[in-house]
Amino acid sequence: MNPVTAKMKIGIIGCGNISTIYCKAGSKFDILDIAACADLDVERARVKAEQFASPKACSVAELLADPEIELVVNLTVPHAHADIHLQALRAGKHTYGEKPLAVSLEDGKAVLALARDKGLRVGSAPDTFLGGGLQTCRKLIDDGWIGTPVAATAFLMSHGPESWHPNPDFLYQVGAGPMFDMGPYYLTALVHLLGPVRRVTGSAAVTFPERTITGEVDYGRKIPVETPTHIAGVLDFHSGAIGTIITSFDVWGSKLPRIEIYGSAGTLVVPDPNTFGGPIYVKRHDQSDFAEIPAAFAFNDNSRGIGVADMAHAIRSGRMHRANGELAYHVLELMHGFHIASREGRHYLVESSCARPAALPMELPLNALD
Repeated sequence: MNPVTAKMKIGIIGCGNISTIYCKAGSKFDILDIAACADLDVERARVKAEQFASPKACSVAELLADPEIELVVNLTVPHAHADIHLQALRAGKHTYGEKPLAVSLEDGKAVLALARDKGLRVGSAPDTFLGGGLQTCRKLIDDGWIGTPVAATAFLMSHGPESWHPNPDFLYQVGAGPMFDMGPYYLTALVHLLGPVRRVTGSAAVTFPERTITGEVDYGRKIPVETPTHIAGVLDFHSGAIGTIITSFDVWGSKLPRIEIYGSAGTLVVPDPNTFGGPIYVKRHDQSDFAEIPAAFAFNDNSRGIGVADMAHAIRSGRMHRANGELAYHVLELMHGFHIASREGRHYLVESSCARPAALPMELPLNALD
């Protein structure tokens, strides 16, 4: 067996809705072997394991004690992310989690520090930047289609999840809100396309002190709002580009684009960073209108779990994985930076940095990452 492509046994902790697509990644990417599912509710883990023919359903402690599992996939609620990451690392396992990396900067630092001490790896969603849409945008920028990037805008405009989410309460608690819930998609995409950020500023507000559930579950129940629900931020990238971002649960409708990148020779319209495909549009300085650009890379369908597969390949081969802990921590600090800047009335100088994740090679075989 080739040690570089040998299957890696994966243990999933947290068997809620998002776990389904990660379990499907076990059949999509040859390197992944979903060896165990664990949850506080072991019966829920058993249902998930049976659904995807995983050989083991167990408690969290049992999964962490299993010597065959090399990589833990942490799909718990945000406030448990750091604790499960730390437990996995103490058990000698690499760990990859849903976004955000942690709720607090202190917890995020602790996770990365322990991983360094243990010689282990940390990875984190979102991995949508590995999809065909954002990889094509990366190549267009790197190949000079819009010249030198000088500015960017990013907008997440909605009226919150209480009309459709079955359990929206946590999305209005500290560590959530539109910035911590959806900001990671937008900020990760911007860092992937433009590189790291040196300082930010922002304004944040709680527009409605409580929300009323209008979905089928708990219709009419009130939710207290504990975190800002409209955040407007400015980012100064190390490259010199200036970014503008708004994430809001306070608007009833918008025709704003998701992300646009403005260059010295043209404009790039970037697709929804919460998806993997297009559409992608470019208007160069010598063109009268935008032209749609077809995706030049694979993974245009829902490919969540690709970050885990890339991490497994990277561990086997020794290269850096793309959805890595340093990138996730940098994004976490940016999100905190907007809130700190608003609260204290100042620019926030970003302490962390990260490398732009390596672009995917062109013409990869189907469902391959190397």
